[in-house]
Amino acid sequence: MLAAAVLVMSEMTDQEKTYEETSFEEIRDNIITLLDAKKYIRARQELIRLNEADVADVIGETEDRIGIGMAIILFRMLPKDEAAEVFSRLSSGDQVDIIRRITDKEIKSIIDEMDFDDMIDVLEELPANIVDKILEKATKEERKLINTFLNYPEDSAGSLMTPDYITLRQDWNIGEALAHIKKAGMDSETVYTCYVKDRGRRLLGIVSLRSLVTRDADVPLAEILVEDAVRVNVFDDQEKVTEAFTKYGFLAIPVVDNEGRLVGIITVDDILRVVEEETTEDIERMGGVIDSSDREYFDNGIFHQVRSRLPWLILLMCSAMLTGLVIAHFETSLSKMASLTIYLPLLMGTGGNSGSQASTLVIRGLAVGEVVMKDALRVLLREVRIGAVIAVSLSAINLLKIIFLDHQNIIVGVTVCAAQIIVIILAKCLGGLLPLLAKKVGIDPALMAAPFISSLTDTFACFVYFTLATLILHL
Repeated sequence: MLAAAVLVMSEMTDQEKTYEETSFEEIRDNIITLLDAKKYIRARQELIRLNEADVADVIGETEDRIGIGMAIILFRMLPKDEAAEVFSRLSSGDQVDIIRRITDKEIKSIIDEMDFDDMIDVLEELPANIVDKILEKATKEERKLINTFLNYPEDSAGSLMTPDYITLRQDWNIGEALAHIKKAGMDSETVYTCYVKDRGRRLLGIVSLRSLVTRDADVPLAEILVEDAVRVNVFDDQEKVTEAFTKYGFLAIPVVDNEGRLVGIITVDDILRVVEEETTEDIERMGGVIDSSDREYFDNGIFHQVRSRLPWLILLMCSAMLTGLVIAHFETSLSKMASLTIYLPLLMGTGGNSGSQASTLVIRGLAVGEVVMKDALRVLLREVRIGAVIAVSLSAINLLKIIFLDHQNIIVGVTVCAAQIIVIILAKCLGGLLPLLAKKVGIDPALMAAPFISSLTDTFACFVYFTLATLILHL
């Protein structure tokens, strides 16, 4: 009997180990295969072992591979409370697809189970007709609260906050506060920080859970109240809120209105989503995509992609036309010494790469607050010094190549290298200052990245190169 028991336990351990060692991709593929084979019970058994984030990935992949119908079946396999959490983690495109196909009763069940801030995030992304459909299922008080939050500017602190937080009374002691937290904690976004308001709802200060559980129960809250707590205004831009979280390392920050009344809190999980959105937007704009979207790559239609990419490409094409005009202007000089054109791609490429390096670092510095507008002169002087060292180093290598490998006249080498030095320094300065200029006039600095800088420096490279060639070689 003992041997048999040991054998069974060994087999169970091996099964658990096998499952644990199975990668998420293998589990996901297995679930989709089971669904496609109509083996729904086994698919559900596999699905409920995963956490909510992985389940959302499985549902999204299911829609891509075998259709939205199977994705809906998979979604309906989830327990009621888990379905709401999974829904909040789906892409906006998948959310719309599901909402369009499930019943009103199922919609209300999802909304009722979701955290308030997650619900607001979902409603902001859904089409207006679907939002109206959801609001019809809400109570009068819920509709009023939802409409209040939806009316805040899209990128403001108000659009990120949640009203689910714990408030304490100033005249309580620690024992009374802990008793209240036990009652209200399950319905709150966080219990790690609690907020104390006066009768006019003005924020008096905060109390941390650490200070509550490490002090005696009869200690008044007034003794442990932090009155000068960091807070943000409901209309502050989400970038400012992100900077506050980064600087202070909080799990939550209170949000107040213009009268100092507490209207909500923002938690770190919401800020992580903002950071992801801002990073995605910057990457897209640095690549020349104007109309950024939080939808996944395959969820965006062809015409949306064209509309996002075409305007910037037209602008860059016009810039290339300007470069062509510069070359055409020096056509006579080029005809006298056609070998000069050999080194034009080198100068244009080096200039563009140099400018892109500088712009990338300055854009990043602006994003994280390391560089501000008043640093413009410091940035200029720094890029001039960096550009000079880089330019001399590259030009020395280039000069040796022109003389010993290309067997060109030393005057030609000096002309090319002199142009290269000027172009690199100029490109570094443009790359460093243009993002700051964009910030000053209210344009996203990310637009002043590789495509724009490269096109601009191409024009300057041609002009500088051919001007020097005309002066030095007397063309």
